[in-house]
Amino acid sequence: MPCHHVPVHTTDSARGGRGGKGVGLGVALVSALAFGGSGVAAKPLIEAGLDPLHVVWLRVTGAALVMLPLAVRHRALLRRRPGLLAGFGLLAVAGVQACYFAAISRIPVGVALLVEYLAPALVLGWVRFVQRRPVTRAAALGVALAVGGLACVVEVWAGLGFDALGLLLALGAACCQVGYFVLSDQGSDAGDDTPDPLGVIAYGLLVGAAVLTVVARPWGMDWQVLAHTVPVDGTPVAAVLLLAWIVLIATVLAYVCGIVAVRRLSPQVAGVVACLEAVIATVLAWVLLGERLSAPQIAGGAVVLVGAFIAQASTPATGSAEPVAAGGPGRELSRRGPVA
Repeated sequence: MPCHHVPVHTTDSARGGRGGKGVGLGVALVSALAFGGSGVAAKPLIEAGLDPLHVVWLRVTGAALVMLPLAVRHRALLRRRPGLLAGFGLLAVAGVQACYFAAISRIPVGVALLVEYLAPALVLGWVRFVQRRPVTRAAALGVALAVGGLACVVEVWAGLGFDALGLLLALGAACCQVGYFVLSDQGSDAGDDTPDPLGVIAYGLLVGAAVLTVVARPWGMDWQVLAHTVPVDGTPVAAVLLLAWIVLIATVLAYVCGIVAVRRLSPQVAGVVACLEAVIATVLAWVLLGERLSAPQIAGGAVVLVGAFIAQASTPATGSAEPVAAGGPGRELSRRGPVA
């Protein structure tokens, strides 16, 4: 689900040579495929009667239990970076995923994910108008492309072709990503060691699970749905298999592969591959759920991804005092695309 960004320190030696980059590209593609399939697996569960918040709770809590050993291993993070863990859990995990799953209950999966790809553009808006820092022409172009492409995706000429609340929820997911970026940027200290991203993810999932337990109230969930099959474009599929995909593949495997990929690739290359998440999600929703987009919407989606990548590549590193420009080799904060 669009955009969990976790601090990842990378060096040239860590990225390795051509072999390492080849492996990194392959792992990044696996991550994009896994993340892209989350909405496609979740939507049939929601349409079968589960509340979107309950599906999010199942996803986050299940993944948190799987990642619990990593949390125990990195328990020093609770003392060193409590603000980062809280921000990641509240915004990047609970906020983004709750808004995204609620959005796909009302609008197509691909559209919701493309709306989330406004997050890099919104970050640049924050930098320019709130922090009063200059942005480059490339950054402004990326924002313009993302907004213009999104106008085609939602078919503004038809008076918005989709449910307005669904679009607002998807935009809320993008805003949660921006909120996490702002918190991590303000809370960073140039002298701090970059925390292990797997530890941050593990604790972020635990925090997210705790928050969602209070909000979603899973004791009122219709557990019977998980004991039956649900239709996926007319084909019955065991609900528990869809849940297993969401937890193990679309969350745990996706996060781990994403971290491995960023460590082997430059943030810019990893960002390009991450943009495939939206493409994969749209194609899977078309094939498995019958959610088809028109030619103008597909073209607009491509423009959104191009604009989002340009804007993302132009986002400043944490604590940077320089104008927002194209990505440089000194960045230690990698940002992947929207993670849904």
